[in-house]
Amino acid sequence: MAAAGPRVVLVSGGGGSGRSTVAAATAGLAAESGQRTLLIAADDPNRTVDRLLDPALGTRLGPIPVQLAPGLSAAALDPQTAFRDTAESLLGRARTLFDLLGVEALDRDEITALPGASHLALLEALRTHGSDPSWDTVVVDAPPVPELIAALALPEQLDRYLARLLPEQRQAARALRPVLAAFAGVPMPADWLFDARARASAELAAVRAVTDAPGTTVRLVLDAAAGPRAVAALRTARAGLALHGRRVESLIVNRLLPDGTDPFLSALHKAQQEQLAALRLDWDVPVAELPHLGREPRGLDDPALLTGSGALRPARLPGPAGPADWPVQDLLDTPERVLVWRIPLPGADRADLDLVRRGDELALSVGPYRRTVVLPSALRRCTVAGAALREGVLAVRFTPDPRLWPR
Repeated sequence: MAAAGPRVVLVSGGGGSGRSTVAAATAGLAAESGQRTLLIAADDPNRTVDRLLDPALGTRLGPIPVQLAPGLSAAALDPQTAFRDTAESLLGRARTLFDLLGVEALDRDEITALPGASHLALLEALRTHGSDPSWDTVVVDAPPVPELIAALALPEQLDRYLARLLPEQRQAARALRPVLAAFAGVPMPADWLFDARARASAELAAVRAVTDAPGTTVRLVLDAAAGPRAVAALRTARAGLALHGRRVESLIVNRLLPDGTDPFLSALHKAQQEQLAALRLDWDVPVAELPHLGREPRGLDDPALLTGSGALRPARLPGPAGPADWPVQDLLDTPERVLVWRIPLPGADRADLDLVRRGDELALSVGPYRRTVVLPSALRRCTVAGAALREGVLAVRFTPDPRLWPR
């Protein structure tokens, strides 16, 4: 993977599932196998990763990695500093506009992080390190799945908004500028505006090059003690990841209890094993298990933690996913006379699905997760005839519009 960029593993799951420990152990094993590995603590408010590292990161927060051992480095994200850096850069570019409006820009010390700053810090770290050939593997202790999906979906959403609000028609903007300037009484910064749009598009494209790469996958962690609601929520989250083209490489069931003579523990062990067997039948990715240590791990080289090292090693690399890989089946020569767009949504439930056609776009929802995608060119000349979900694949049927379809 070095020639095409590092292998990026995003470790996520529910709160308290042990994803920070799994992420740290995954990075430690990758480094032990000879890979140049970077561990990024992107969501570790309790410093769980820090307690496993030797030496600990301590107060050395920031995007610059700290080498901990041969082949292993780590970095802990600081959303406050990342937000200030980004805001300061944007405010510097907007200084011309502020001068026109007579507004004084904010000083760095006045800037505090807004909601969503952690998402921006994560994306910036992925853009910086996920394309750095000096790493073979980048392991990210990522936020819980809903927040991770929101962060990974942000570049596509922003790019879509930019395309709608600031289309790349510089010549038209230049032609209108004298008219607008005469009407407003001030010079219009059309060139600055479109230059900023071009820079933003380039930066978003750089982030998406990492997040959409075949080598970027998600590893999910589930606490073995989690009940049916948590399991159902994780299934829906997996469908949300698939909706946004994110590949799940494996599911780690953490803190499995051993069998014993105590009737209470024996009953819990039996229930966990039954749930584990059901997950292996339900999920079409490797489902691995990690034992309950009975205590907090003492470090990355803790023998008890390494007993599950087979489960923590990177699984097979799935193929690319996303709208470009959602096939359109041509059934026009059959009695049905339809085109079928097949969208893989493993884990989705029919009751959670919703879709709305708006012009050349289709808005898809799976529970709380939503994405708007552009229809393939052939489907833009069709009308939606229906949809069905079978075996984790949403089949949307389209009928050719006789007004637009060539005879």
